[in-house]
Amino acid sequence: MIDYSSDWQALATTVKMAGITTLLLLLLGTPLAWYLAKMQSRMKVLLEAVVALPLVLPPTVLGFYLLIAFAPNSLLGQWWQQVFGYQLAFSFSAIVIGSLLYSLPFVVQPLQKAFEQLPNNYLEAAAVLGAGPIDRFFHVVLPITKASFITAASLGFAHTVGEFGVVLMIGGNIPQETRVLSIALFDHVEAFNYQQAHMLALGLIIASTILLSLVYLINHPRRNQSRQSSGVN
Repeated sequence: MIDYSSDWQALATTVKMAGITTLLLLLLGTPLAWYLAKMQSRMKVLLEAVVALPLVLPPTVLGFYLLIAFAPNSLLGQWWQQVFGYQLAFSFSAIVIGSLLYSLPFVVQPLQKAFEQLPNNYLEAAAVLGAGPIDRFFHVVLPITKASFITAASLGFAHTVGEFGVVLMIGGNIPQETRVLSIALFDHVEAFNYQQAHMLALGLIIASTILLSLVYLINHPRRNQSRQSSGVN
C-alpha cells in the first residue's frame, strides 16, 4: 500500500514556503521595482543585472554561497543563532530566504515594467490635489497596475513552488521542515516509485497550467483595451 502522508506533508510545507515567500517578495520587491523604474543613474543597468541574475545563474551556485553564509560559524549564522535561538542552515527560514532571492526577478520585473509605463500626469494630478505618497500609491498606482501585481504574485508563487536546487542546498531534506514537493518528487524517482512520482509531477503540471492560464486571462482584457485605445483593428 502506498503511503501518501509524506507527500501531503511536503505539499503543506511547499504551500507555506511559497505563500510566505510571495508575501515577502511583494513587500520588498515593490519598492525595489519602483526605485528601478524611476532611477536615472548609470548604476541602474548594474542593479537590474543583479536582480535578474537568478534567471541565468544555476540554482546550485546561489545555494552554495547561501549555505556558506548561513553556516553556524559564519557571522550571519552566529547572529541568527543568538537572536532566534536555532541554526539558520537547514531550517525552514533558510529555504524562505533562498526562495526569496531566487524568485526576486519574477516579481520585480513585471512591477518595474508597469511602473515605467505609468503616466506621470496621474501622479502629478493626485499630488496637486493633496494626496501624499502613500495615498498616491494605494489610490492611483495600485488600481492602474493591479493586473501586474497579480501577475508578479502568481509568477513568484509558481516559481517558488517549483524550486529545487537552492532549497536542497540550504534546506536539505528534512520531513515537515524543508522537504518540499520538488524534493519529494526527486526522492520517489530515486526510489523507483514512479506511480507517486507521476502523481506529483502531473499535479504540479496541472496546477502550473491553471495558474498561468489565469494570469493570461487577467492580462488579456488590458491588452485588448490598449489595442482599441490605440486604434489597432
